[in-house]
Amino acid sequence: MGQTITEKIFAAHVRDTPTPDNMVIDIDVIMCHEITTPIAIMDLVDKGMDRVIDPDRIKAVIDHVTPPKDSKTATQAKIMRDWARRHKIKDFFDIGQNGVCHALFPEKGFIRPGNTVIMGDSHTCTHGAFGAFAAGVGTTDLEVGILKGVCAFRKPESMKIEVTGNLPSGVYAKDIILHIIKTLTVNGATDLVIEFCGPVVDGMNMSSRMTLCNMSVEAGATSGLCLPDRVTAEYLWPFIQEDYDSVDQAAEDYKKWHSDPDATYAKTLTIDVSDLEPQVTHQYKPDQVKDITELAGTTIDQVYIGSCTNGRIEDIREAASILKGRKVAGTVRGILTPATPAIYSQALEEGLIKIFMDAGFCVLNPTCGACLGMSSGVLAEGESCASTTNRNFNGRMGKGGMVHLMSPLSAAAAAVTGEITDPRPMMNA
Repeated sequence: MGQTITEKIFAAHVRDTPTPDNMVIDIDVIMCHEITTPIAIMDLVDKGMDRVIDPDRIKAVIDHVTPPKDSKTATQAKIMRDWARRHKIKDFFDIGQNGVCHALFPEKGFIRPGNTVIMGDSHTCTHGAFGAFAAGVGTTDLEVGILKGVCAFRKPESMKIEVTGNLPSGVYAKDIILHIIKTLTVNGATDLVIEFCGPVVDGMNMSSRMTLCNMSVEAGATSGLCLPDRVTAEYLWPFIQEDYDSVDQAAEDYKKWHSDPDATYAKTLTIDVSDLEPQVTHQYKPDQVKDITELAGTTIDQVYIGSCTNGRIEDIREAASILKGRKVAGTVRGILTPATPAIYSQALEEGLIKIFMDAGFCVLNPTCGACLGMSSGVLAEGESCASTTNRNFNGRMGKGGMVHLMSPLSAAAAAVTGEITDPRPMMNA
């Protein structure tokens, strides 16, 4: 019987099978940030086990509240900083070199097809875009990963989602994943790994694939991933060129991580996106999604463009295409947060930052702060935000605030009009 990519990855990493339904696997990359990791660090210190399995397997960053907004967040950063120095963790990214973890770490080339990855962060599934198994874990599992380099998971089952058709103009990966979550519901992929495939996914760049995988957890999935191919190899080429003679050779090698034709899936779904419109959430669950035309005219107070979902250079370019030559509505606050320093620099070089600033946006350093309502764009009670982030839970960006999730293109259109707006008529206008 054939295997899915996830079954192949688990088989290559299995350390133990304590029960038929549970597997302990070796972890290739252990990611850490200053919100969830300090708890694990201090617990290991208290237990007299202040050790790390391998400093080279640990990637650490201060990214959620940066720079610190108060003494508490400064202390969290200090715990991380001291720990990284103590254990000689060379891949630690402090203020000035830091960025949103799920954009920074792929940009640094830390993920490879077939890898296993954990982090104390639910959107770790982003890294599945590289054909890796990447999952968010709790504090105890993170501690074990740091100390022993292993993690326990249920025996993996997969859900195959094939995306077909021709993607219409003005519709992007964010719209596709919002539509998928609406179709599945927030519980539709519980305990499953979503495998995204099909001609539309094959035609996506890595940024779009990361957007898809990033939000798979919002459908209840353990993780989401894409099959590694030439697009993957091209993205990774600066980091793998000593391992392969050519990009084509790397892409051919990556086929070993493709699911077999006769692999078994717990569920399958085919989505034809040919008639898909831009999507937007309403209310407080990621599966509460409508076509943007259904919510057109809904007023908003803030627009936020950034995050691990849509803070990459491609996202900034999309939004800038709408904002160029236009101004933010007088009733709206516009905030742009490029996800990494490299993205910020590239946006500067391409003149994109100037477009945003000329339009009236506030441009911030890389940070996760606004996405989870901790800093740098928190909403007041009763306010609403058109956001390119990944969660619209009640109070997510501030107590009593409403978050409407949408693509960067749609968010830019909302910034100009002051209300939820179909961006397609504004394209090339």
